[in-house]
Amino acid sequence: MAGQCLLVPRLQGVSREQFLEHLYPQRKPVVLEGLDLGACTNKWTVDYLSQVGGTKEVKIHVAAVAQMDFISKNFVYRTLPFDKLVQRAAEEKHKEFFISEDEKYYLRSLGEDPRKDVADIRKQFPLLEEDIKFPKFFKEEQFFSSVFRISSPGLRLWTHYDVMDNFLIQVTGKKRVTLFSPRDAQYLYLSGSKSEVLNIDSPDLDKYPLFSKARRYECFLEAGDVLFIPALWFHNVISEEFGVGVNVFWKHLPSECYDKTDTYGNKDPVAASRAAQILDRALKTLAELPEEYRDFYARQMVLRIQDKAYSQNFE
Repeated sequence: MAGQCLLVPRLQGVSREQFLEHLYPQRKPVVLEGLDLGACTNKWTVDYLSQVGGTKEVKIHVAAVAQMDFISKNFVYRTLPFDKLVQRAAEEKHKEFFISEDEKYYLRSLGEDPRKDVADIRKQFPLLEEDIKFPKFFKEEQFFSSVFRISSPGLRLWTHYDVMDNFLIQVTGKKRVTLFSPRDAQYLYLSGSKSEVLNIDSPDLDKYPLFSKARRYECFLEAGDVLFIPALWFHNVISEEFGVGVNVFWKHLPSECYDKTDTYGNKDPVAASRAAQILDRALKTLAELPEEYRDFYARQMVLRIQDKAYSQNFE
């Protein structure tokens, strides 16, 4: 387990003004209780979702094991009618299955054309729109997407970060969410936006020794809870029960900062991607030097980056 574990604060009845004035500037996770989310927390049962969602086909992740790994891709993509997905995802054992009778299902809703359209539950599942109210804690023009998620009991998602701010609305079921600060990225053994450390509760510290230095923030979500996940905060989610959730993403930065081809909300900002490309070219140039010189000038570059780019305003 990571060395230090802190509880994510829980606050009751926070208003829009309180959130924007006192909580949002802190750029830290917080669980908001008692918000008006509409009728969804009571209505969205397996039977209701099966009936209202109908037979529209959805693309899903299917895994033979509970721990899904997006780096090694230990799952397959399959298509099911929405009502069948809901019914199967609520089961522990399946009479009908793709891989095994205890396989796990995960839906991350997509736009009509995932290459061009963002996910928005109001468009992809219009009959459910009137059941749910999004917290109006950001401007309408900042809205990016609303992602409908359905998870089998026991499903474990990989640790990753997103580049936009996010409300995770837990509509039904229970989840455990573990978060890590962006400042602890150096301890998470990243491959792109994802951590290679899959089992965060019992990590292989021989393989990932620095992981023990990562500070761990934890919360348990039940129906009606809303978790604010600031952009760049890593999060790991375990569905303790069959659960339905909706993620609402919005743009914290000006629109021009984001990649216009990004429909998932997980591509790094344009300036960050450009800087990474420049760094790759710099490293390629340094490789032309003998080892002693390469080491010397690389260390000077690291010191310059720390001096010019590191912030002193974060823990």
